[in-house]
Amino acid sequence: MTDGVSTALDTNGEGVGAQARGMVGSIAGIARHPRAKAPMEVIDHVEITVEDGLHGDFRGYVKPGGKGRRQVTLLERGDWDAAMAEVGHDIPWYERRANLLVDGFDLPQIPGTRLRIGADVVLEVTRHTDPCERMEALAPGLFAALTPDWRGGACTRVLMGGIVAVGDEIRIEEP
Repeated sequence: MTDGVSTALDTNGEGVGAQARGMVGSIAGIARHPRAKAPMEVIDHVEITVEDGLHGDFRGYVKPGGKGRRQVTLLERGDWDAAMAEVGHDIPWYERRANLLVDGFDLPQIPGTRLRIGADVVLEVTRHTDPCERMEALAPGLFAALTPDWRGGACTRVLMGGIVAVGDEIRIEEP
């Protein structure tokens, strides 16, 4: 620590400090699915809780003794657009099966980084979101297009709950 900001390194060897400080984006979309392989439901606001993650999404519930490493998943609009350009398709973002689409914000690639959404919600990045075989079924080459540089998004656990709505700010939560 030099100036009160962690000097942890991201996957490119760069510190999160100066590049992330003050960066603000917005929530551009919210989606959930009540069970595995169910269609995604796009909504404009949702409650997020420590116990259940994103309300109505089957991945959010933390079993007793569980770690909740994938309660809420986030995807950068720019990364999705780049993957779509790479495979030559125009598939809606929610087909990635992520919960929150973020715009104008570079998701930190450092587990343990805290993100604040709106006034109340705080999420902790736990790991990148691995693409699955469903992506290849959507478009040949999509699995590979989502693999580099956390392009598939970030998994998070909920530290503080609240209501999230499309248009809410997202930013790094300083320690």
